[in-house]
Amino acid sequence: MKIGVLTSGGDAPGMNAAVRAVVRASVWHRHEVIGIRGGYNGIFARAFEPLDRRSVSNILQQGGTFLETGRCARFLEPDGPAEAAAILRDKGLDALVVIGGNGSYKGALALHQSGFPAVVGVPGSIDNDVGGTDLSIGFDTAVNTAVDAIDRIRDTAFSLERVFFVEVMGRDTGHIAAAVGLASGAEAVIVPEEPTDIDLLTTIIDRGFEAGKRAAIFVVAEGDDAGGAARIRDRIDAATQHPLDDRVVILGYIQRGGSPTARDRILASRLGVAAVDALQSGQTAVAVGERCSEVALTPLETAVQEQPPLDLQILRLAEILSGVRTSR
Repeated sequence: MKIGVLTSGGDAPGMNAAVRAVVRASVWHRHEVIGIRGGYNGIFARAFEPLDRRSVSNILQQGGTFLETGRCARFLEPDGPAEAAAILRDKGLDALVVIGGNGSYKGALALHQSGFPAVVGVPGSIDNDVGGTDLSIGFDTAVNTAVDAIDRIRDTAFSLERVFFVEVMGRDTGHIAAAVGLASGAEAVIVPEEPTDIDLLTTIIDRGFEAGKRAAIFVVAEGDDAGGAARIRDRIDAATQHPLDDRVVILGYIQRGGSPTARDRILASRLGVAAVDALQSGQTAVAVGERCSEVALTPLETAVQEQPPLDLQILRLAEILSGVRTSR
């Protein structure tokens, strides 16, 4: 086979490790590999380049994606997928491995429905919101990056007796915020899946002051219904009975970068090889993932419709361990 590979959507630590695994597994099975630069844009730009074992040397530990990524407006046009499928066929490609999130999976499914049958999705997203898997590549690194930052912020919080509202990524889901809040010992975790109760958060701060507490960490997912960390801080400042020395920290894109953790390198390596194995066995239009520590295949059509739910037990654990009730 001649197998194409691309990375699409937002970058995630471990994408390079996944590309490396796809390339080396393909070479192992004596397949030809073509890298496509810039995500789906690279198909229309015909940004193809042959890859071999040496092409992916020394990238396992690198963040980002050396193939580059992006969002493709042309692909969203009605005739975009059919044109892209024709270009891939003209290039002589027999299969395509797409590494990315839910939007990337939708693109892979559109290619399949437009006459390019052999497509496999590999989950790469720091938000952990990709169907067909318990964990997506990049999530563990993003969580560890945010926890490391909050550990440093906590030193300042207690030294200067300040309240910090730390905003992490999570426009539609609170997976990162929940994991970070639990791992960093935050006083409260605020996520899109749960309504934000400003009165209750204000009460938490007021009771803390009354008990002699002068420092606290609140972890906020950027997509919460109250409008993000800055808006929540302003509303609490207006409602609290005590003047606060508080700060807002938006961690932003630092969560996307950096060297992937061992967990993400292992997951990316495992799923990259699994993608090639799926093609070897004749599987098409599937997403590879990890379910209960085992490799699993899910039809792409199912994966794009699946929204992995936030484990609310994590929020409960964070609440119990912080000793602060954030639910009524």
